[in-house]
Amino acid sequence: MDTLSYKTISANKSTVDKQWLLVDAEGQTLGRLASKVAKILRGKYKTNFTPHVDCGDNVIVINAEKIDMSGNKWDEKEYQRYTGYPGGQRSAAAREVLEKHPERIIESSVKGMLPKNKLGADLFRNLKVYAGAEHGQEAQKPKAINLNDYK
Repeated sequence: MDTLSYKTISANKSTVDKQWLLVDAEGQTLGRLASKVAKILRGKYKTNFTPHVDCGDNVIVINAEKIDMSGNKWDEKEYQRYTGYPGGQRSAAAREVLEKHPERIIESSVKGMLPKNKLGADLFRNLKVYAGAEHGQEAQKPKAINLNDYK
């Protein structure tokens, strides 16, 4: 038996096939949308997934202001940020963040589901979130996908 025919194929930067995908967040639950987007960014749905390589796709999320949360999370969930000054820690409820910066809700949720290292920072740069239906990536010709088809 030839054992060389059973070599494991490991993806690298030159062999990875990256695509641009468009996700509509309208009516989607925040956590379910974020976990699926994080898996797509990481590349876990691909057959040539390699844990230490950025083999995921670029994801564009539109209609971030139409995201949904279950229960009382709109009033009870708090988002914290830091201004950079002493005593500059600020917190805001999810409803307040939605009114001012709706894209931050999805960004923070997806970022928390990515690895906490340099690879995670690189993967997060592949995510673009927009509040409305318009986005600035028409030149990349993104393919619209339905997240309900993914597990």
